[in-house]
Amino acid sequence: MKHLLGTALLLLTLPAVPAFAQAACTPGTYAAPGGDFVVLVKSPAVAAPGLRYLFRDGRRGATSDAGVPLACGANDVTVNGKVWAPIAFRETPATFDSVGTKMTGVLIEPPGAPDAKRPLVVMVHGSERTSPIGGVYGYAMAAQGISVFVYDKRGTGGSEGEYTQNFELLAEDAAHALEQARSMAAGRYERAGFFGGSQGGWVAPLAATRTKADFVAIGFGLVASPIEEDREQMVSEVRAAGLGDDAVALVNRLSQATAGLLLSDFRTGYDALDAVRAEMADKPWAAKVEGEYSGAIARMPNDMLKRIGRARVDNLELIWDYDAVAALKKLDTPLLWVLAGEDREAPIETTRGALLGLAKEGKPFDVYLFPDTDHGMFEFTTNADGSRSVTRITDGYLKLLGDWIKGDARGPYGRAERLTPR
Repeated sequence: MKHLLGTALLLLTLPAVPAFAQAACTPGTYAAPGGDFVVLVKSPAVAAPGLRYLFRDGRRGATSDAGVPLACGANDVTVNGKVWAPIAFRETPATFDSVGTKMTGVLIEPPGAPDAKRPLVVMVHGSERTSPIGGVYGYAMAAQGISVFVYDKRGTGGSEGEYTQNFELLAEDAAHALEQARSMAAGRYERAGFFGGSQGGWVAPLAATRTKADFVAIGFGLVASPIEEDREQMVSEVRAAGLGDDAVALVNRLSQATAGLLLSDFRTGYDALDAVRAEMADKPWAAKVEGEYSGAIARMPNDMLKRIGRARVDNLELIWDYDAVAALKKLDTPLLWVLAGEDREAPIETTRGALLGLAKEGKPFDVYLFPDTDHGMFEFTTNADGSRSVTRITDGYLKLLGDWIKGDARGPYGRAERLTPR
């Protein structure tokens, strides 16, 4: 969850987009009679007239890719020789107020007669600055028979205010979004709650303590503070490099030193940082350590840190020592948490331990893990230099989210492993 870079996916190498393979497609969601679907949307990552596509089983790419697994017609798509028809969603734009800020959103409802037993979910986005309105994930949820409210985070898209990553303020926004969605869908839903991905794993549970929520679902989020995230990322890096306990102990000390700077607003902590720098000086691998922010801090001279460290690293109002466990302890709401087994952005060990401990104490938490996946539930290939290239969203993830939100999670879901007992 790269706070300073916006979206976690910046670390993952996307495949190159080759020349257009077919005629232009029409944005929309198209469904097979058996329930499969594909979402086609415009995306800044795909050159026009190409569209981003996402299948229920997690296959993704651009309609301009060579070998794309669909063919577009005037008002339909053909997949494996069968015609899939468009889903005529009901989409209602909205504005609402949150803490004196005008926010924009859209309610997406499946077609057909109003269904008072349909679930309603508010999508709580991650650290990205892009608008989720018109994106693949809201439609992928709605295509599974769920009413979905998507909204622009403050300071992004059509929402006013300043962009921030302050979990308290973002949770207020999410709570107001749920209240707005309930009002708009009155009489056409039974249960209402949140889904949060990545940074939304901090925000959505907190929002559920501010307003009544019937459920919370989280994908690849953390039950750890941003400071702990930084430390765990560095530990993951040195372990991946084949280094031992001495290296782990050193990056732990580095994280502790940089945390001291952050928590003092860069006023104090320089002696501790200098001591760790001295220990790192003869370690060739130390120059490659990154973490979430500690590597960058360690490589900046103290005079620069004193002048611009806060502006460079601490300009988004993050709560660095945020107590995620405390928010979860306040919840008696059913919660789904889905872990990416090889998550480099949000290493899972602390999170898995906290969730399983809370479930053992009686919290109504369901925890699933998809092995061999990175942040975003992406499967990947590993390149010669150790970097990863995304291939697809792992099969079963989107269906698990949809079924669980509808109260009907039975599985199996691809290679998912359920970590909590039924």
